[in-house]
Amino acid sequence: MRMVVVLLSVMMVCVLLMDAMVESAAEFDPYKVLGVTRSASQSEIKKVYKRLAKEWHPDKNKNPEAEDMFIKITKSYEILTNEEKKASYDRYGQTDNTHPYGRGHHGFRHNFYFDESFFHFPFNNKGGQDFANSKYTLHFSQYVNEVVPDSFKRPYLIKITSDWCFSCIHIEPVWKETVQELETLGIGIGVVDVGYERRLANHLGAHQTPSILGVVNGKVSFFHYAVVKGHLMQFIEDLLPQRLVEKVTDKNNQEFLKSWHKLNKPHVLLFDQVPSVPLLYKLTAFAYKDYVQFGYVDQGLSETADLLRKFNLNTYAPTMLVFKEDVEKPADIIQAKGMKKHIIDEFISNNKFLLAPRLVNQKLFDELCPVKQFHRRRKYCVLLITGEEESFATGNEAFLSLASDNTNDVLRFAYVYQRRQQPLCDVLLKNKDSTLPQVDQVVILERRNGAGKILYKPVLGGWNGSKEDKHKLLEELERLEKDPSILNCDAVLPELNNELTSMFLTRWIYTAYDYLSEIIADLLHNNWREMMPLLSLIFSALFILFGTVVIQAFSDSSEEKQPKTKAKEASNAENGSPHTSSTSSIRPPKKNFVEVTELTDITYTSNLVKLRPGHINVVLVLTDSTKNILLSKFAKEVYSFTGSLTLHFSFLNVDKHSEWMAAVLEYAQDAVQIDTDEEEVYSCKVDYTGYVLALNGHKKYLCLFKPVYTGEDLDSKPEEEGGGSRLQIHHKLDRLGLWVERLMEGTLPRYYVPAWPGLDKITVNK
Repeated sequence: MRMVVVLLSVMMVCVLLMDAMVESAAEFDPYKVLGVTRSASQSEIKKVYKRLAKEWHPDKNKNPEAEDMFIKITKSYEILTNEEKKASYDRYGQTDNTHPYGRGHHGFRHNFYFDESFFHFPFNNKGGQDFANSKYTLHFSQYVNEVVPDSFKRPYLIKITSDWCFSCIHIEPVWKETVQELETLGIGIGVVDVGYERRLANHLGAHQTPSILGVVNGKVSFFHYAVVKGHLMQFIEDLLPQRLVEKVTDKNNQEFLKSWHKLNKPHVLLFDQVPSVPLLYKLTAFAYKDYVQFGYVDQGLSETADLLRKFNLNTYAPTMLVFKEDVEKPADIIQAKGMKKHIIDEFISNNKFLLAPRLVNQKLFDELCPVKQFHRRRKYCVLLITGEEESFATGNEAFLSLASDNTNDVLRFAYVYQRRQQPLCDVLLKNKDSTLPQVDQVVILERRNGAGKILYKPVLGGWNGSKEDKHKLLEELERLEKDPSILNCDAVLPELNNELTSMFLTRWIYTAYDYLSEIIADLLHNNWREMMPLLSLIFSALFILFGTVVIQAFSDSSEEKQPKTKAKEASNAENGSPHTSSTSSIRPPKKNFVEVTELTDITYTSNLVKLRPGHINVVLVLTDSTKNILLSKFAKEVYSFTGSLTLHFSFLNVDKHSEWMAAVLEYAQDAVQIDTDEEEVYSCKVDYTGYVLALNGHKKYLCLFKPVYTGEDLDSKPEEEGGGSRLQIHHKLDRLGLWVERLMEGTLPRYYVPAWPGLDKITVNK
């Protein structure tokens, strides 16, 4: 009898808990969250979601409730855009979070669902959801669009779990403790529930639960050791690239600090008592590797005593010194016993650039001299055009001295080597009054838009670093502060040459070394399932190599006969035989034209969907009226790249296939950020003429080229001169060649597409 009473009590408690869970779940109404009716179309839901997501994104909205509201908006959008989930909610009022275990929505079976919190099981329901699965849950689009790009600045630690994973419960305390410490260091955390994100788990290569993996520079690495805090911390540290921080002593400190000129970066030294570099400092070096060079000084070594005496440092607290052009005196210093991440980030952010850095690429130019946004945010760039020879050293030192004394935040000093940035200098020096080759030139400029338009004024008389030159430049800067209209020249600057491309080979060697180290580690841990693709590749390469050797061995006998044949041909040539010619005439002629295929429903699958791995299709968007003009210009711009076997060239007629163009850009619209009105996008009124898309069908991403006008001002052209629309269309593909160069270098931004639009989007509407 007592046993029956206990069972009845347990059943009553379970019923009460389940009712409470259903009642709390009923409070969540996706229609109310998005503010749409049940009859709203998918396009209306998408439009409202995009507006609310931008409004409540935690990075833009500082409201304390912004994060929770953003999660609700995202969850509501997922439910209402999924036919199965939407039908389930409309019929039963249930979402995935209210019934994760089955579809028993009616009848007496409802009373037999036990709340797992009663048994202390941290499963993924709203009532008993644990801290990791609620705060760090990752979705596929979030991983592709946020985690992967962010992993080039900080590592991510991701756990793969599922609802009925008892091993996941076992590692939960260690995971929770480790995550709390790693978050303070700035490491990204993610949790993937296989039951809800099977696609993302397969994409990551996680075939069992629990699994823990790390993501750095877009590369996924699996954790193979026992789940303890020390192993997880070491795993994160091993994910970081090698050679981020250089050990500095009395012997190599001058060599380290004086490399600022070669690397074009400030140098930071951390002084601390511990023998190994702290993980926080390594993470900082990884985040700012493109801006600052980092070194570490162990205060406990006798080899660093001279450095401590030189800078008179307190050995009981960590100290950071930043050095710029002056290697004897630090430009800034920070010292604190508890060196926190936000303190270090603020310190490094304020010292990212040299006092007068050299412009080596477009990215640095954009950051040093940003485009004017508001009147109070104007930034003027004082640019010295000089040379690398010793004769220019005096003028360069005088310019650096002037930059060191500058305290005006509106002014930025920089210099360029004319020989390395010739296109830029040709534009700025066209009004130069002095053509002496041994005289520098100073230009004051302000950037007006992202297309390269600037207002500028050259300082007359050149620059040789004399007192008169300094006085003249300071007078011009004082006039500029009072009257910005003195910048009376305008021009359109070309994109800067990337002077760092020569370092590609070194970076490739380091990357190959890290990759081989990871392969060896995987082999040691017998992770055969993950290693099968690599092993297959190795055996295929060995098979090809063996086959090549065998073929070459059998062909040796035939090669012995070739000298006699060549000698005979040579004698015939001397006798003027008409049947012989140079070997070049026997070879097939080089291609002197560009093969451009039209992208239609017939060529769609072979030219995009099933494009071979590593191959890219460059697609020009045109109309019937602009076809001849744009194809001619397109062929000229891409002709020099036709020798590449991985590039294919096509064109898409938007008069026939406007739906496909709108669909593919809508999939990647948040990333592409097309500057058009949303109503025009949905009504397909956007002028896509002159757009160029680089489509990688295998990896499902695209790179976008938008038309840039760099020709003459069309308004000043008389109509009878043949200006008009023809000249405007012709100049839409200016800079396309430079864009294709960046595509080949892999430096263009990539916008990932979940799936390519179907054939119905590219078939002509009947």
